[in-house]
Amino acid sequence: MEFNFARRMAHLKASEIREILKVTERPEVISFAGGLPAPELFPLEEIKEVNRIVLEEEGTKALQYTTTEGFAPLREWIANRMNSRLGTSFDRENILLTHGSQQALDLSGKVFLDEGDVVLCESPTYLAAISAFRAYCCEFVEVPTDNDGMIPDELERLLENTERVKIIYVIPDFQNPTGRTWSLERRERLAQAAMKYGVVVIEDNPYGELRFDGEALPSVKSFDQTGCVLCLRTFSKTFCPGYRIGWVAGDKRAIQKYVLVKQGADLQCNTIAQMEIAKYLELYDIDEHIAKIRAVYRRRRDLAVKTMEEEFPEGVTFTRPQGGLFAWVELPEHVNARDVQEKSLEKNVAFVTGGSFFPNGGRENTLRINFSNMPEDRIVEGLRCLAGILREFV
Repeated sequence: MEFNFARRMAHLKASEIREILKVTERPEVISFAGGLPAPELFPLEEIKEVNRIVLEEEGTKALQYTTTEGFAPLREWIANRMNSRLGTSFDRENILLTHGSQQALDLSGKVFLDEGDVVLCESPTYLAAISAFRAYCCEFVEVPTDNDGMIPDELERLLENTERVKIIYVIPDFQNPTGRTWSLERRERLAQAAMKYGVVVIEDNPYGELRFDGEALPSVKSFDQTGCVLCLRTFSKTFCPGYRIGWVAGDKRAIQKYVLVKQGADLQCNTIAQMEIAKYLELYDIDEHIAKIRAVYRRRRDLAVKTMEEEFPEGVTFTRPQGGLFAWVELPEHVNARDVQEKSLEKNVAFVTGGSFFPNGGRENTLRINFSNMPEDRIVEGLRCLAGILREFV
């Protein structure tokens, strides 16, 4: 039969990242493609222990339905941690647990976006956020962006002259895909502009705890005086992505709306996953675990940057991130990264081309490199191979 799909389906396409990950499942492929944590850092023995304790002590509760908002002790832990780091005054009612921060993006679109509404975003921005918001038939306006974040005067100009702006979406710390970090001034100016124009800011921060260099900077939320900033966070990068537990935090009136739409989506997150994370946080030192992750990723970042500095041809530039999982590569304008990708995959080296991170297209001379997932020797081998291919094009 011919299916009569909803109009929104015409706007959706498969994620390039998820599609290329099918290729990278082959063991011979050196992958710089996904934003995958290093699996050898997952605390398997500790997780076995907390699984045993949770099932033995509260097994029937762990295997039962729970509230849409999520397991109360875990929400309280999150609220306290955010208060200590952001200067907020959250309690558990400010927190909704979600299936990763990706679901929080989708729920944000459902809560705030009508067809034809506008999302202001960095240029480039996170591909999966584009996919999540686009399902609600919005328009994207890219705010001119440099190494310090959105350019404030350009942001204010767009807010002044663009109708139906509903959301400003940003990743201020170690941005995906570029690895850039916003300056303190840009964070404050964003919060001021959002409050002035009454626009919601979605501050997505999955990588903020993975800082390798320099001082931690205050969040955009720390400058918010009206409740216009909503924070997205996740355990996927600092613990284990397979649990699929993230959260949205913010003004209780907004969180109540998120709860309503989550009830219609999936009722709740996985009960036992929430309880196991809470038990881990009770019994073990999460900061010690994060420190181990940072040490490994710092080494891999350093090695990736060193190899690119030594091997990449003249005319190719790249970021040197202070944290997170990614570096961003810009090729000469005449080089199409999709052509480079095709040659690279023939030699079993994978990366994600950059064009899809621009919601309105263009900039096909860019690509993203992930350095967290591959061991050190394969990082060097893969980047040297990629450098050889780039020399053919450049």
